[in-house]
Order: sequence, then structure tokens, then C-alpha cells
Amino acid sequence: MSKKLLITTLACIILLGSVGCTEMKAEQPQTESPRNVIMMVMDGTSSGAIALARWYKGRDLALDQILTGGVRTYSAESAITDSAAAATALATGNKTDEHYIGLLPSKITTPGKQDENPKHALMPVANVLEGAKQVGKATGIIATSEIQHATPAGFSTHVPSRKQKEDIAEQQVYQGIDVVLGGGAVHLTNRKDQEDLQKIIKEKGYQWVNTRSELQKANGPKIWGSFAEQSLAYDIDRPATKPSEPTLAEMTNKAIQTLSKDEDGFFLFVEGSKIDWAAHNNDIVGMISDVLAFDEAVKEAVRFAERDGNTMVIAVTDHGNSGISIGNRQTSRSYAHTPVESIIQPLKKAQRTIEGALQDLKPDRSNIKQVAKQYGLDHLSNNEVRMLINSNHVGADLSAMLAEKAQLGFTTYGHTGEDVFLYAYGPSHPTGFLENTELPEKMAEFMGFNLEKLSQSLFINAKDAFEKQGYITKIDHSKKYNPVFVATKRDISIEIPANKNIITVNGKQYPLRGISIFNGRDFFVSEQVKEFTP
Repeated sequence: MSKKLLITTLACIILLGSVGCTEMKAEQPQTESPRNVIMMVMDGTSSGAIALARWYKGRDLALDQILTGGVRTYSAESAITDSAAAATALATGNKTDEHYIGLLPSKITTPGKQDENPKHALMPVANVLEGAKQVGKATGIIATSEIQHATPAGFSTHVPSRKQKEDIAEQQVYQGIDVVLGGGAVHLTNRKDQEDLQKIIKEKGYQWVNTRSELQKANGPKIWGSFAEQSLAYDIDRPATKPSEPTLAEMTNKAIQTLSKDEDGFFLFVEGSKIDWAAHNNDIVGMISDVLAFDEAVKEAVRFAERDGNTMVIAVTDHGNSGISIGNRQTSRSYAHTPVESIIQPLKKAQRTIEGALQDLKPDRSNIKQVAKQYGLDHLSNNEVRMLINSNHVGADLSAMLAEKAQLGFTTYGHTGEDVFLYAYGPSHPTGFLENTELPEKMAEFMGFNLEKLSQSLFINAKDAFEKQGYITKIDHSKKYNPVFVATKRDISIEIPANKNIITVNGKQYPLRGISIFNGRDFFVSEQVKEFTP
């Protein structure tokens, strides 16, 4: 038995049980011309959620066919990571701290991960999307959350806090990504700095789309799809609450169609964002809904990779969430004879997630029974009705009631620190038990660049670089939300705004090969600026 197949078999036996264990395809396409990478993340998805989704579906998942190993998920400061630090690890190959995106850590407490140089704190490090751009590939990002949320931000931006969504939005617009699909329209127009990023997007030649039908008709080389002010609907809710929004599989398919036209290949990032949100709410229906939606997107990616032969597909979760278990204290003595049907049947009654059901709840909660029925709770007692009417946390109480009926357990409303599955397909795909930081290294090698060297090229300290050339430098904060690095020498005046890829020399503007980053303390710019420092 091969090492790869042994890993798959052991993972199935230990983590998945006997159902859904299918032998991984032994033969996969090999190529001497690596071109494309599709990196897919199901945010906050514990193994229990995947197993439950499989039982709910009643047959194997697309993910089951490409299981190749496992991944460690801890951050620089904790055994339990947040999404920003996890995305930074998966995108740049560097562990970091909570809330940091695309920056090196300032607080390292994880054993064996200490950095001997404190000057490295908050330095930006290149991600695989930036690397793909530098070698001429088309790029794309997709999310069912706001596109400015932590994980898609980790694959496209560099900020000290994931909460800086306006800065994230600006960097994404100036990053030159070819296809951007998701939510977060609010961060493009309703901004403190008064910039109209939607207008800039259109000026940059993007085909702007707002609906599923517009996306299906889009045929340009650059597409920006903004389908919601904030996040998109859960997949199970969409037909009733947001039918104009595309599914994750539809967005993935359109992105692949568009990006694959580039003769140099492409990099695409895809996130099933709201599995994590459902897990935070212990919303079983939401978790299953969007695990299955993500699995459909994986099917699209693998189908393309099978035809293409030059595409690496990686699918992984960034961390666990909720501590979901199939079985709870109720099943302490009965687990050995608890039929699958007794777990799944209560869940199949649900027509909406907690989020979707509560959209119909009246202020006086007079329709609480109807709302509960949408969540699969169709035989409430009078006491349960009274409890829900008077509840301070009606969503949490609804989810707890369904979990009890389905004999499922939760340990937390937060993230968890367990190892997670690794799924991969295509030439040079990763296998084995890996650090999350190893995945971007493998993607970068496959696409033909080195992340460490790229970081050194894209992010030099602007103050040091210009002052070595005799310039006087300062950071201009006169525009509160738009800091600008300024360097002057004799008759030369240079300005470099944060979050953009431009430099202005004596009033004339030029493009740069990377985004200029202000981390709250220092400016970092592409080494290309040296061409403008005589």
C-alpha cells in the first residue's frame, strides 16, 4: 500500500468511521508545465460537521475522493487560531497573531516558534496571490462573506487588524485581482475617506455585476461581483430569502471559466465563509448547508482539474469551531445502538438556518411557532413556546433545542484547536500531515516563485530606502484615513499613498508592482521605487 493511500485509509478509519471511506484515486494527472492553483477554504469546519453533512446527504462527498492528509492549525500565540492568523499562515507561510493579516507576529508564545529579531514584528509578507500576479498569472478571490473578511483578506492584503475593512477593500481594489466575487459592497462606497471604490473598479475596466443572472452573462476578462451589502445568504436560505444571489459553485465555475483564458495560468482562492458563522451560533442547519455548498464548489474545481491536467486543487479548513460531536450526554449509554435516522431526521425537517428563520420573526414573537417550524422544531410544548417568547437569546435557544432532538453536542461558541483534514488533487498536490504554513510553500513552488524572496522584493522599509539615498522623509497624516509617505530631495518630491500601487514623482503618477503598506508605524513599498530615486 502506498504512503498516500495509507494516510487516506487511516484518516477514514480514525476520523470518518466506516461510512464514506472511499479509496482515493491512485492515478492523477502529472504535468511538466505547472500552471494553475485553486485554493479552497471552508472556514471554521470541524471534522464532525463534515461527517454530519455526509450523513445528511446520504452519500459520499466530493471531498472524500481527494483526502490526502491532515493539517496543524495553531497560531504564533495560541493553540487555537483566529481566522486572520490562520489565513496569513495559509497564504504567506508565516504564523502570526490574532487579527494580523499578512504581517509577521509581535507576540510569539507557541513553543519552538520564537523569532530572534523583534524588528520583524508587523512586517508585511507576500502571499501566494501576489506571487501568482508577479509571474504573470490571472488571479481571483471568492467568498460568501464580505470579500473584505479575514480569510479572503489574508490572501490579498496586509493590515494590523482584520477590522480595518476599508483599508482591506482599498488594497483589494488596487491589487489588480482579475475576478472578485462575494459580499461587502458597503465597504466600497459607504467609506470614512469618502472614496468611491465602486467607481474606481469600473474605471479599472471591471465588468461590474450584482446578481446571479448578471454573473452568468458576464464574459469580460475582469469581473467584480458584489452581491450583498455584507454577507451572502446561507445556501439553504437562498431560494427563499436571496434568490438573486449566486451559489458558491456558480461563482467558482464562472471564475474558472474567466481565469483559465489566461495563457500563463491562474491562481484562484475560494472560501465557504459562513460555515464558521453557523458554528459560532451552534447552528447545525447552517453548518450542514454550507459544507454541502462548499463541496459542490470543490466538485467544480476538481472537474476542471481533471480535464485540464495542469491544475493543483487544495481544500482545507483553517481551524475547527464549536466542538461539534455526533452524540452527546444523552447518548452516553445508548451510543452503540443510536440509529443514523434518529440523528438526521430532525435536521431534515429544517427549511432554514437560524439566520434565515429569524428574518421572519415578528417583534412581538407572536409567530414563534412558525419560525421554529422553519428550523425543524415542529412540535413545541407550551412551556417551550413561552420560553422562546421570553428568551434573551432566541437563536441560541432554538439551536440548542434542535441539537438536543438530534442528539448532537457542542463544547463552545468559539474556535477549537484540533488538527484538520487536508484534501488535494492534481500534479504535485500536497500529502501527509503538514503545518498550515507548508501549504503556501508548495503552491508557490508549483507556480514558480519563492515567497521569501518575493517579500523582500515587494516590501522594503520606505524610510530606510529613501534616507539612504539622501531624502528627507515623513508620513503625511493630513488626510485622516489616507496616510501618505513623502520623500523630498532638492527639486524632487515623491509621494506614495498607503493601500495603493502608485507612486507620484513631481506630480506625475506611475504604477508600482505591489501595494504600499502602512502598518501603523512604518511604510513598506516595492523595491521598484528605487527606479525613482536618483
